[in-house]
Amino acid sequence: MMEFDIEKLIEECVFTAVRSSGSGGQNVNKVASKVVLSFDVNGSENLTELQKQLILKKMSNRISKNGVLQISSDSERTQWINKKAVTGKFRLLIREALKPERKRIATKPTFQSVQKRLDDKKRQSGKKRFRSGDFDV
Repeated sequence: MMEFDIEKLIEECVFTAVRSSGSGGQNVNKVASKVVLSFDVNGSENLTELQKQLILKKMSNRISKNGVLQISSDSERTQWINKKAVTGKFRLLIREALKPERKRIATKPTFQSVQKRLDDKKRQSGKKRFRSGDFDV
């Protein structure tokens, strides 16, 4: 695994508290308990260029056009717990993105799988031959 200090990355994050969306009761419309974590991947001083490219590639669906990763949490009632939750999500996502991909080891198909494929092929061709009227009884 590539070396990086997750705590230094968390220090680079910007936390914003906003009001949760959706319907709610007494609490939801008044209190800014949703926490949004923003992390500028390209502007990070603690990641190497290779690590930045890996994160941008693997998390392209979560990263904006200007290279900012945004994660939010509004599942809990307090801002503090949501901040802990969003930080946990961030740790997990970064670890997953920087985990080295394992090489696939090519294997031969099993005898059973080859037999099944050939049998299915034979059955399918028999069906087609029967439909065309070009069959020997």
